[in-house]
Amino acid sequence: MGEMEKSMDQFLVYTVVLLLLVVIIGYFNEKITGFTYEISLMLFSIIISMALLFVNSAVCSVSVVEILNNYHKINLEAFLMDGVLCFMLFAGSCHMRLLDFKKHAKIIGLLSIGATVLGAVFYGLLFYAIACLFGLPLSLPVCLMFGSITAPTDPIAATGILKKFNLPKDTGFVIEGESLLNDGVGVALFVCFSGMVSAEESKGFFAVMARELFGAVIVGLAVSFLCFLVFKDSKDQTRRIFTSLLAVSASYLLCEYFGFSGAIASVVCGVMFSAFRNLEASKGNVMELEQFDRFWEVLDSLLNSLLYVMLGLSFPHILQMPHVLLMSFAAILINLLGRSSSVGAVSLLERKLPDGYDRFSFIKLLTWGGLRGGLSVALAMSTQSFLESEVYCIVLGGTYAIVFFTTIVQGMTMAKVYQSIEKKRKG
Repeated sequence: MGEMEKSMDQFLVYTVVLLLLVVIIGYFNEKITGFTYEISLMLFSIIISMALLFVNSAVCSVSVVEILNNYHKINLEAFLMDGVLCFMLFAGSCHMRLLDFKKHAKIIGLLSIGATVLGAVFYGLLFYAIACLFGLPLSLPVCLMFGSITAPTDPIAATGILKKFNLPKDTGFVIEGESLLNDGVGVALFVCFSGMVSAEESKGFFAVMARELFGAVIVGLAVSFLCFLVFKDSKDQTRRIFTSLLAVSASYLLCEYFGFSGAIASVVCGVMFSAFRNLEASKGNVMELEQFDRFWEVLDSLLNSLLYVMLGLSFPHILQMPHVLLMSFAAILINLLGRSSSVGAVSLLERKLPDGYDRFSFIKLLTWGGLRGGLSVALAMSTQSFLESEVYCIVLGGTYAIVFFTTIVQGMTMAKVYQSIEKKRKG
């Protein structure tokens, strides 16, 4: 009982500190800096953690280092994969415009499957060349696995950051749709390549993909249909919220049990709830959903805020890893090359790009808008069980570098990139 009480006390302390940082940083950003909210949380969390380390070194104490290391030990993999990821994905997809999805199904499919597969392969091959050049202990399967970790764009970053830059309607929807659907592809690739790395028998990409994707779709459809029967019949708005929470959490749990993609099932639940709502509205059955919409908006904001602060606080720990500077520069450069090459390759299969973009502008926009987030970090952390310590540090450090660069640098400059593209188009 004592251990449980101690664990709960630590959890409460961590939660209070994280919420304190969320509130203080958010308030400071609102009144003074005016950055995009998610970017400000990660940026100022990094600044705060670095400032604490500087003060710590001045007074020759180890307490600050221990505190920051404790926050890094908060298992981001468990926090995301076994905790809040399903709710984040549902919140991002439950208001998806289905007519727009039908309109752009081809380009979204090409990007979410084709660009993810090609991006992982391009990234893996380029990183393997860097590893050979500098004598790093990375095999080709490890590099390909690294590519599968970093190739999928992040739905949380896409819905939380990119939507604030007033991108054209169709292009913004394509970026959001790709990021919501490419997780299953990335996970399937990760399973295949990690199986090669750990010398386990792999069933092949298409077999894994079929299980991950189709199993998740079936579970998501079935659970959503059953839960929406209660959702529709109930007149209590609070019960409708509870029903949606049950739908997405049950779908995710069932998929984890059967070996399907819980992330895809969560997206399916969100899309189906949106479809059912639209169908009922078309029949003249108007439901009161103000509390439902507000609840998911607030929950999404809270979970995103905690995630970005946790990522920012882990920055000093990453700086202590071996080869971190070399890996950071190499990972960032190769990520841009791999993303632009994969998007460029699949865009050749689509004659008419969204919003009348020419091919170069479309590639540039999607390359710079290809943000990464906590899902990549969670996958990288899951490799600790079968990678050697030095190799694990390289994979995790490179993943963090890409997440930090895409979130902060690309996120903060996305508006300028978009404006320069629009200026050339109209000029």
